[in-house]
Order: sequence, then C-alpha cells, then structure tokens
Amino acid sequence: MADYRVTFDSGEFFMSIESSVRACRICEAKFRATATAHDPNPVFWCSPNARILIAGQAPGIRVHKSGIPFSDPSGVRLRNWMGVTEELFYDRDRIAILPMAFCFPGYDGNGGDLPPPLICAKTWRDRILQRLESIETSLLVGAYAQKWHLGSRARSVSATVADWEEFAPSAYPLPHPSWRNNGWLKRNPWFEAELLPALRRRLRRILV
Repeated sequence: MADYRVTFDSGEFFMSIESSVRACRICEAKFRATATAHDPNPVFWCSPNARILIAGQAPGIRVHKSGIPFSDPSGVRLRNWMGVTEELFYDRDRIAILPMAFCFPGYDGNGGDLPPPLICAKTWRDRILQRLESIETSLLVGAYAQKWHLGSRARSVSATVADWEEFAPSAYPLPHPSWRNNGWLKRNPWFEAELLPALRRRLRRILV
C-alpha cells in the first residue's frame, strides 16, 4: 500500500485542528488500562474540499499501527461497496474519513473492540464537521455513526440500513464492513442487490 500519511493540505483551520488533535491525551489513562496498554494515535482524514464523508466507529488495531484509515480487510470491503479505487478513496480533497473516535479504544475482555469514547466526538468532531461545508453524501458505518448523525431516526443497524431510502441520497447507513458481518450480508441479499448499486451511482455522480 502506498504511504498516504500526510498532513492536511489546505486551510489554516485544518492545520490548527490537526495539530490539536494529534496532541490530545484525554483518553491516555483509559487506553493504558486496556489489554493493549497503547498510547493515543488519532487517525482521521479530511480536507475542506471533501464532498463525501465516511463516518465510521473508531480505528482498529491495524489502523492504529499504520496510521492510515481503513488500511485493513474492512477497508478493502468498504472500497468494494463504494466502487472506488484505493487512490480515489485516499484523496482527501474528495473523501473525508471522520470516525466517531479518532483513536483505537482497545479490547474488551472477550477480545472485541471497546466502544468509541464519546468524549472524542464531543471534543473534536463537531468542530471539524462544521468546516466540511462541501459534503454532499455521508456514509454512516455502524450504530454509533448512525445514532450521531440520524438522531432519533436511527434504530438498530439492521432496521436503519433496511430503511436506507429514507435517508438517501444525503446519507447511506451501512453495516460495518467487518468479516463479523458476513452472516448478516448473507441473510440480507437486498443490501448488495439494491443499496450498493444506488450508492455507487450516487458516488460516481459526485466524484467525477
């Protein structure tokens, strides 16, 4: 994979906010208390010119180590869902990647990812979103992003994704592209037959 680890390339605000987020240590003690005992490593990706927003949950351990969002099998599947190349996916002037928490939260007792700390979104996310004035469509990946962006209209992930036409074309709720959702994808063939073609058509119109 090419090395995409570069800083924000435009806008004094984005240069300033990136510096502030990189220095954030609000969750340091919480992360040190997890099984991985890791340090904060914020991973997010945006420019004021971006027209697509990907709102995910939080980086996993692979992304924590690479510093590149969705640099894992979930990212491969998500790019396939979107019908975009890796190069286009990482063009921050087209696509912003802003998870609900910017750092890997660690694992729970069963080896699953801990939930994204809400304080991250409260501290940083709104400030960045307010400056992303060119966003035309948001991909809401998973329950946390759907509840944040859709409010009371969000229900369970299955129910919210099933009602995707209610939110499109400004937003497309998606399940997480993890292998853990392979069973869900098999039980819901309409997702690949109906939602994904509509999503790809929308993205092609925006990203040309």
